Amino acid sequence: MVPVRQPDGTDGLRIASVVVTFNRLGQLRSTVERLLAEPVEHVLVIDNLSTDGTAEWLAGATDPRLVVIRPEQNVGGAGGFELGMREAVIRFDPDWLVLMDDDARPEAGTIARFRRMDRSGWGVLAASVYYPDGPVCDMNRPSVNPFWHPAAFLRTLFGQGRMGFHLPDSAYAAAGAIAIDAASFVGLFVSRDAVRRTGYPDGKLFIYGDDVLYSLAMRRAGCRIGFVPELRFVHECSTFDAGSKVFMPLWKAYYHHRNLLFVYSSASGVLFGLVLLLILPKWLLKGAGYGADRPAFKRLVALAINDGLRGRRDRTHQDVLARASGRG
Repeated sequence: MVPVRQPDGTDGLRIASVVVTFNRLGQLRSTVERLLAEPVEHVLVIDNLSTDGTAEWLAGATDPRLVVIRPEQNVGGAGGFELGMREAVIRFDPDWLVLMDDDARPEAGTIARFRRMDRSGWGVLAASVYYPDGPVCDMNRPSVNPFWHPAAFLRTLFGQGRMGFHLPDSAYAAAGAIAIDAASFVGLFVSRDAVRRTGYPDGKLFIYGDDVLYSLAMRRAGCRIGFVPELRFVHECSTFDAGSKVFMPLWKAYYHHRNLLFVYSSASGVLFGLVLLLILPKWLLKGAGYGADRPAFKRLVALAINDGLRGRRDRTHQDVLARASGRG
């Protein structure tokens, strides 16, 4: 790997990108190479103890902008983003951080467009995210909090479901920034002021929900979050098994359901009890598509509900893995 392009520094803006990776060397290479072709001052990679040659490849990198941290244990995506943001602020004191997974990367010219755009009044800016073959990446679709916006609440309640509070495809063709309340950690530009106001995301969540919870916390801290369609990212995501909505590997179901309870609690406030009445019966009936793994799936969901309602964040990943395999 060789340096491709250095930022010219004429705008005085310092940008540090944070990438979290685990055993996806092929995708990580594409992401790091894309970032080093963009005008960024620093690329910080959190390698969650990958075993696929990632450490060796990163060790051979020569671009001085690339910095690698390997924690003592796999801290998951949430832990990786918390650690990466903390270290980036301490080491580089950037004006803006831009966050992404190892399988996501900016389209060519996106960082340069960000440097040129008017960012005044915004503490956080979220990019539009697409699948490699073109459609909007639904898991990275920005949203408003329906409990803060009556119109979105009514749309959600009366038939639109998730799309009642997530941005429609038409928003991706808009000019300028659109105010939102929550966005994913793929293509999320976070200002130093937003970090100063809010602190850092909760690394104890391991995976899932950390981005939404952090977004809501930034909004409560007085930060404005904008969705900017012209900032484009590509995401090669594969959360579910061939689009079947079955969590693969199975242990991910625990974190999804537990952390979603934290999100619902944060978003709904005093209406959280009503939310529970609506979602818990559906969750307890889930399991179609898991076949022989259905009993283990249902045990994980029950454990997630118990831990979520108790606010428990300290269950070890080793324990979750053991329970997913039937050993716990």
